[in-house]
Amino acid sequence: MGRLKSLPPRLSAPASRLTYLPGDRQAFDRDRDQQGWRKWYKTARWQKLRMSVLVRDLFTCQKCGRIEGDTSQLVADHKRPHRGVEALFWDILNLWTLCKPCHDSWKQRQERRGLG
Repeated sequence: MGRLKSLPPRLSAPASRLTYLPGDRQAFDRDRDQQGWRKWYKTARWQKLRMSVLVRDLFTCQKCGRIEGDTSQLVADHKRPHRGVEALFWDILNLWTLCKPCHDSWKQRQERRGLG
């Protein structure tokens, strides 16, 4: 009886998880990160506003109701995207608390569809 030879693979290697993004999406992210308003997130004023939103919402995700004591797992999210409009960015009534999973999945899908 002959020896078995190794069979060639029938499936190709899996594609990168990022290949679903259109090429212009990466350019959009790069351009957005160079916008002047991005530096607002690094200010003490933003940190104070963010903490007031988290306290106001009792460290609870306003989408799923998850209570999270670790503030690094919470996002002070703009209900209506500010798109660089300073008044919308700093408006506490335009902010709510979301947990990271809700912000990174549900909210991002909403914004990509133009609904957020």
